[in-house]
Amino acid sequence: MMLPHSFTVDSHSKSEDLAAAIHASSPSQISSICASIESFLLSHSPDQSRHFFSLAFPTLICKLFFGLPPDPSKSCPPPSSAWIDTNANDSASNAIFSLLSPSGVLLRSISAVDRLSLVKYVFPVERLPHWARLALSTSNDARPLSDVCHLFSGKLKEDPTKPSAHHVQLNVFEYYLFWFAYFPVCKSNSDNVDSVSIKRARKFRLENWTSSIPGLSNSKRVNEQRIECSLYIRLLYAYLREFVPSHDLNVHQPYRSSLLHYASEYDGSVTMRAELVVNAFIHFWLVDNDFSPLPVNVLKSFGVSFPFRSVSGDIPPPSSGLGNVVKLFVKYLSLSSGTFSEESGGECCASPRRRVSNSGSFDAVKSRDVPAPVHPSRSWNAWIQRPLYRFILRTFLFYPLGTSIKNASEVFDVWISYMEPWSISWDDFAELKAVVDSSIKSDRKENSQNLREYEYNPVWQGYVLSNYLYYSSLVMHFIGFAHKFLHTDVEIIVRMVSKVINILASSKELADLIKNMDTVFHLKQAGSGKSVLNSLYRFVPSIREQLQDWEDGLCESDADGSFLHENWNKDLRLFCDGEDGGQHLLQLFILRAEAELQAISGDNLADNLKCIDSLKERVSCLFGGHAIRTLSFSPEANRYSNSRDDKFKPRRVGNHALSEIKYKGDWMKRPISDDEVAWLAKLLVRFSAWLNDSLGLNQAVSSQESSVWSYVEVSSDVGNVCGPTETMKTVVCAIGSRLLVLGSSVVSLMRKHGLRVNLRMLASKKIMMVLLLCAVFSTLKKVFGLSHRV
Repeated sequence: MMLPHSFTVDSHSKSEDLAAAIHASSPSQISSICASIESFLLSHSPDQSRHFFSLAFPTLICKLFFGLPPDPSKSCPPPSSAWIDTNANDSASNAIFSLLSPSGVLLRSISAVDRLSLVKYVFPVERLPHWARLALSTSNDARPLSDVCHLFSGKLKEDPTKPSAHHVQLNVFEYYLFWFAYFPVCKSNSDNVDSVSIKRARKFRLENWTSSIPGLSNSKRVNEQRIECSLYIRLLYAYLREFVPSHDLNVHQPYRSSLLHYASEYDGSVTMRAELVVNAFIHFWLVDNDFSPLPVNVLKSFGVSFPFRSVSGDIPPPSSGLGNVVKLFVKYLSLSSGTFSEESGGECCASPRRRVSNSGSFDAVKSRDVPAPVHPSRSWNAWIQRPLYRFILRTFLFYPLGTSIKNASEVFDVWISYMEPWSISWDDFAELKAVVDSSIKSDRKENSQNLREYEYNPVWQGYVLSNYLYYSSLVMHFIGFAHKFLHTDVEIIVRMVSKVINILASSKELADLIKNMDTVFHLKQAGSGKSVLNSLYRFVPSIREQLQDWEDGLCESDADGSFLHENWNKDLRLFCDGEDGGQHLLQLFILRAEAELQAISGDNLADNLKCIDSLKERVSCLFGGHAIRTLSFSPEANRYSNSRDDKFKPRRVGNHALSEIKYKGDWMKRPISDDEVAWLAKLLVRFSAWLNDSLGLNQAVSSQESSVWSYVEVSSDVGNVCGPTETMKTVVCAIGSRLLVLGSSVVSLMRKHGLRVNLRMLASKKIMMVLLLCAVFSTLKKVFGLSHRV
């Protein structure tokens, strides 16, 4: 049906007026604009509304998430004046929430426009997750991207303006969802730019001169906004509750359980929309800058390889405030874990080969030969296992020293919530539900069957086994993180360690399950021992594959400060009796924590020591015996014999006496500290490594080396040495030979005592400051000397 020309002109002109009016920023103006948008969408048909989505909607997106009118694809301004950052107490907050709510007029109009495919957008490539951005930078990696990642399936199109280039084409809902998912990442990036250094002392320090130079200092976040009750969190909860079924996704996809094996096109729009929402949040928040974003077996099955390890560079710390957003997301998805564990029992420990992508989705054409995972849609757990594990692991391994521990503690809270799904219920969302329901009328009733026991019971055995690395390998990585950051805030670190040990030792059944699985994992063969252990042996191959897949690429990187650097992807060592075992490292942590707490001796010393005593009891309960055993070696005699002692010390050269410093290789690759120039330290470390290789200092002295002295036969012809020229040559050769002998002796002595060249200390800001002052003084002296002569 043809629309009258007057209606088309009217909708076009009103859309232009709305686009111009959206630039308002005061609360009263924002409320008025939201009312005008709702009135326009209610009074126009979907076909007429396409002018609004073509002209006004991009401006609305920019104002919502950035606060500035320019095109968001060209810059990323600080979202301090963004509408979505509006204070919850402002009158405009409810107006914005009503406009953007799932039952609001805007999203209903978006659904109507998308059903007719009236409007398409191109999402900026530079705002995509980091790994997808790298994949799209080359045409070879862009082609298979839609096959291996369900998020980009059917969305990659060839760019007509650039040959061999691709762009991401989205409908209106997808375009809005991508910007909504990108907002926490962009907000964190702007906070990094605007953040200032934390001053640890008011007295003058030599390194303070570099605080304003980005290349010579590490910025810390102080702009840490509480977002638990923010407008963004309210909208996130409303979208999850509306778009993502939390109990049983099979209700909306009847064909997936039949023998006909219908493709995903036969699924309902509810399922496709839920998968889109979950996938977008996973890739923007959890995967993002991961250098191994997809399962290795998936890439091998499709014949795809992304060379991200060579270009990944330094991994930045997690975004400020992103941990709270991810925690809400993970806790909501964990509501479906109860049904999953009850129905699948102990059979849910599917191997990575059976997960076609890290998003849990299938390609209907190219993955027919890949076995389907057990109950793929009964729980969202299979979707977030790998990306969440790597998100938490990257935080523990690559978190930089000198950065506020708050961001790491937010990620730690996400891990704790994931480890205790039996303690999550709808009661945890009661406050958010009350706020959301007070803003809009909601007839939705939560599923009352999804209740929790708040304690572990054997029903959750399948969940624990399918996520076993969260209870074993990740615990070991966290212990290394705790040792590394103990000196930053000992009270917070001790409480974090206590939380983890309390979970592992909270139930005898849970502790026995984790220990038995560890015992079976290290058995050479099945059939020996208890029948309980034999029943767990079938899970060993899948856990071993998870260990290789979930920690893929880490053995090829320098994760400074991790004591598992040489043992990645090889073994589980939580219950190992060796020096790298969990009990030994926890004993060392308790000793160090007690020393740190007694050194600071604050007002909370008594409470902190009680926490240490409680930690000792939990460690004894988990491992058996006493928490602090008599060590098998004398700490005084072998104080510096163990390289781990050096790894766990604060990485500051100034804190060590000269006799304490031994260069053990990994010590030179410690994280960049606040009193070092980053680029100069990296350059000096590389130069030191080259010198050590050239001089052979990396090789131990062999006891079988010959002690025969080398000699040079001197000609007996005395007449060969005559005249001043020959005499000078002889003297120079004699001096050179003496220098070579002296250098060779020094190198042999260094090799004998295990010493190596380390020029990194020259990268100290204090030394650089002294050299700079000397250079300035010398220059000024010459300048004044020339002026006096004139």
